[in-house]
Amino acid sequence: MGLTFTSQKETKMKGTELIKTKKHYEILDGLRGVAAISVVIFHFLEMVYTDYSKNIFAHSYLAVDFFFCLSGFVIAYAYDDRIEKIGVGEFLKSRLIRLHPLVIIGSILGLIGYFLFPYGDIANRSIPELLLIFVCSLLLIPLPIMKERYGNNFGLNAPAWSLFWEYIINIVYVLILWRLPRRVLLLLTFLAAIVLAYASYNTRGLVGGWGGDTFWDGCARVSYSFLAGMLVYRFKWIIRTKLGFLGLTILLIPAFTYPFNSEWNFLTEPIIVLFYFPLLVALGAGATTSSKTKKICTFSGNISYPLYMSHFFAIWIFGTYQNIYKFSGFSLFAVVSLCTLIMISIAYLTMTYIDAPIRNYLAQKRNSS
Repeated sequence: MGLTFTSQKETKMKGTELIKTKKHYEILDGLRGVAAISVVIFHFLEMVYTDYSKNIFAHSYLAVDFFFCLSGFVIAYAYDDRIEKIGVGEFLKSRLIRLHPLVIIGSILGLIGYFLFPYGDIANRSIPELLLIFVCSLLLIPLPIMKERYGNNFGLNAPAWSLFWEYIINIVYVLILWRLPRRVLLLLTFLAAIVLAYASYNTRGLVGGWGGDTFWDGCARVSYSFLAGMLVYRFKWIIRTKLGFLGLTILLIPAFTYPFNSEWNFLTEPIIVLFYFPLLVALGAGATTSSKTKKICTFSGNISYPLYMSHFFAIWIFGTYQNIYKFSGFSLFAVVSLCTLIMISIAYLTMTYIDAPIRNYLAQKRNSS
């Protein structure tokens, strides 16, 4: 076994590579925010309608597959040509700095929500057991033991299940995927599509991955969509279009709101994930935004991840009040709309005053070391 030494000059070069910025795909950022808002609305309505056919945003859990596809495109675009220069360690540090502060913030908010508004019999848990759940949440270790929270892999912050798989696929990317030629990636994507279709058939749709019973569905979902996003970049399947942010938003939302049919979801949902989402990523990468919508896209993209990772404590709180007041009709519309706006505001404040300062501090420490 040989030892590799890195000179101070080489270390500085790695730091320079890390802070290089590339063109931002503003419309893709904006669409990520639209998808995150759809997830929030879906989760609020999920507390009202156990019958998903009554939930207008019933397919919004597919936003996770859209996120994975976006991630594959963006990671390949940002790192394919510089992994060799920065190295595995620096890539993983970069991803930890980008992702993990909000994992911690979401866990803390979930713990606060636990004490302020106990849901069901959760208040009967012992302190050691709760501490174990909290530590696992902080470290992104799946622990589906909270039956009163539907067996979520991450009981304090349910959406963290997708971050677990994002971490896994990032590790696989930096160790293996970036090295692979396009033909091999194409073959892997085809195989992943077969696995995804099987998972959908087995679970009657692509709703799985968040709980212990469907844990491996998360692997199927991230594997295909991340690889598909990589292929869009690698093969330059970028479609020039004048649709703009509004036009692509109009194309994206029906994927989350089309009628829910438990008999046909196993077929319609894979079609959307296998073909429609990569197409939207290709269109979004080829679209341009006007000066009027650029700010909207930037804001939407900035709050998307904080919103996704910080909203779920409020869902349990809403569920508690829903059990008491039974919101329906206009009152339900008004409450969900208000709660969504509040969560967007909390996401913005979290990003501005907690997440961004922490990430900037950690990035400075890394670059100076």
